[in-house]
Amino acid sequence: SVSSVPSFCTMSPPWSESFDLAQSALKEERFFDGVQFINSCMEAYAKVVGDESDRVVKDPGSFVEEYTSKLTEEQKEMLRKMYEVRGDIITGLGANKRAAVDYQCAQKLGAELKDKVAQAEAKTKEKKASGKVPVTVLTGFLGSGKTTLLNHILKEFHGKRIAVIENEFGEVGIDDSLIEAGPLTTEENIIEMNNGCICCTVRGDLIAGLKKMMKNSIKNGKPLDGVIIETTGLADPAPVAQTFFADDYVQQKMHLDGIVTLVDAKHLIMHLDEEKPEGVENEAVEQVAFADRIVLNKCDLVDEAHLDEVEKRIRMINESVKIQRTTQSKVDMDFILGIEAFNLDKILEMDDAFLEDEQDHQHDDRVSSCGFHVKGEVHQQRLNEWLAWLLKERGVDLFRTKGVLAVQGMKEKFVFQAVHMAFNGAPQKEWEPGEERISKLTFIGKNLNRQELEDGFKKCLVGGGYAAN
Repeated sequence: SVSSVPSFCTMSPPWSESFDLAQSALKEERFFDGVQFINSCMEAYAKVVGDESDRVVKDPGSFVEEYTSKLTEEQKEMLRKMYEVRGDIITGLGANKRAAVDYQCAQKLGAELKDKVAQAEAKTKEKKASGKVPVTVLTGFLGSGKTTLLNHILKEFHGKRIAVIENEFGEVGIDDSLIEAGPLTTEENIIEMNNGCICCTVRGDLIAGLKKMMKNSIKNGKPLDGVIIETTGLADPAPVAQTFFADDYVQQKMHLDGIVTLVDAKHLIMHLDEEKPEGVENEAVEQVAFADRIVLNKCDLVDEAHLDEVEKRIRMINESVKIQRTTQSKVDMDFILGIEAFNLDKILEMDDAFLEDEQDHQHDDRVSSCGFHVKGEVHQQRLNEWLAWLLKERGVDLFRTKGVLAVQGMKEKFVFQAVHMAFNGAPQKEWEPGEERISKLTFIGKNLNRQELEDGFKKCLVGGGYAAN
């Protein structure tokens, strides 16, 4: 058998403090912290008994099978307790299928846990009726139609109180101008964050935003029916989803209903095939991989054979995901909301590092944004000519162009959006009497030449009044 820790050693073993912390976190229902503690405890314990891999956590069945005969009774008893505690913590997070695996390992080491195993297995088949506020994460590469879909949802859900957190990758916030609040979606229920990508630097802000919405709704006696988080087109959904397990308050009050990914039928394959620098993840692939539902949008821009090929490519990444084909982001609401589709067990099977707190997430640093915020008006003919030239010459590298412009002689705000070379623009709401006429323009793309964009935009302005951001 493997030698146990010598009895003359008065120092506590390397795993013991983590085990105490894991048990405390479990008692206090701090489940996400508990996972970090129990994992590091078990990995340290495995090293003491002679295993340098992380199988004790990642492949527990094979670890227990190999080591049961090599351990002393005392060591088996300790490992049995660890697997039981890990099962309890993972149950708290809702990964019942994985919890059953940990309980079964504890049983192989001598525990009597038939009830816990049966309970965990039964819960995997139950529908969630948690009383928590459902949250939908709306993701998709730049220009796939997320804001259009968000507007459909807000208009469709009359009588529902939906809160929105909107995250932009861009220097100048545009999307808040494009969101049309429904009757019960008040301004205080729309939070815009454009100080970084939601999946990395601003996760603390996301948690703060969710808490603020929740506390306001309780204080005002206006309970929320749902929350929608629209991520930037460059977001990896994994860290956003992890937020619902990482913060205790959020975990107690909200549950992740599903990750809905919009894909642009015309451009998806190009984005999936894009070669990235070493160590940089392909966000388009991650967004498809993590999706509970895929809205295959802009189907009117391609033929049937291309759509079949796009669906085939999606299935190669996410075999069982449900897909609905759409135009203008018009989708059945019951396909995307109230779907109870997010499944922590499914995610852990695909990405066993999902619950690890220190995740690497590296964006492609060739991708940047630049924006312009101008008091005054633009000349329509010059603007059309410049945009036509720009999209033709630089369209491959321009993932997304969007703007809300004050056009000389036009009573309405001119709203336009472009994805690569595909352009779409139309007059929208009228300027209010006395409202300052401002033009906002944002470009997101690869290898952007800021000076060239700035010079081109300046030439479209009527008179002076130029200010770049």
